[in-house]
Amino acid sequence: MHTKLAAFAIVITLASSAFGQQKPKATPRDSGGDLLWKKLETRVEEIAGRLDGVMGAAILDLTDGRILLRNADRVFPTASSIKIAVLLELYRQDQETRAGAKGKAKLDDIYTFDPKDLVEDSQIMAGLTAGVTRVTNRDLAQFMVAVSDNAATNVLIDHVGMQNVNATLRSLGLTKTMLRRKMIDIAAARRGDENVATAQELARLLEMIYKGKALNQELTGDLIKQLKTLKKDSYLSYELPADVELADKPGTLDGVRTDSGIVFARNRPFAISVMTAYDRDEKAAERTISEVALEAYRYFDMRGKTSDYGRILPLVEKP
Repeated sequence: MHTKLAAFAIVITLASSAFGQQKPKATPRDSGGDLLWKKLETRVEEIAGRLDGVMGAAILDLTDGRILLRNADRVFPTASSIKIAVLLELYRQDQETRAGAKGKAKLDDIYTFDPKDLVEDSQIMAGLTAGVTRVTNRDLAQFMVAVSDNAATNVLIDHVGMQNVNATLRSLGLTKTMLRRKMIDIAAARRGDENVATAQELARLLEMIYKGKALNQELTGDLIKQLKTLKKDSYLSYELPADVELADKPGTLDGVRTDSGIVFARNRPFAISVMTAYDRDEKAAERTISEVALEAYRYFDMRGKTSDYGRILPLVEKP
């Protein structure tokens, strides 16, 4: 009798446990989001495969930290994309000056134009009046970002110090990104002293800037605003909708095209760096960068307006 009662009790307990259990909830990782990300990976690979050259790319979700990497740890020439690091160092030194440091460059320091500072591709600086025109470091940075003026860049490198630029990069954990020469120093390039980086490190640098890990909130906003300046050649922007904000710095050398920036897709901003080299057709390389940016934008635009399960939801208007 006791045995039958015990068996009956076990059956009741198991049944109650079974009815009491809830079905496991689906998670975003069970949804189509991963499939959409895999489609992006496939499309980036297809675009890279069509390039008559080599390509490295990093696409970093500034919301959840997911990153797409394609040859992203290979070292490439940065061309003018290294100017992001120079710009950051200028702002960092200005921040230190505000905190009481001495002997650092400030955004409002004055420079009087000297023709001996001119180098190739210095369209703005070449039009200044020698010994008369006075501009600030902030002005020089604007020339550097907006039209990639190389003389302005070299003056800023003198003001902030090349070794300081590299020390800041190391302090941020970036070991492969290096400023090793001034602009248009062909002799240095022939010696192998090229300015270099990886796509992942440039994307990480932009992430740290965006998230306020490199500067305080005020200067972070100022730097990003300066990087948003409209540029003549911004390969990332070529196929993006005209109303999408972009804070980037493209780069151009013979056989090399690069662009690195933050794309402010609605509700889902992302950092992207696309670097190419050994380019037989430089225009094709520029199109490659723009195609990768467009595919990335399509992914983040969709994720910014959908639930984790792919339903498009009404936008919430900010008050």
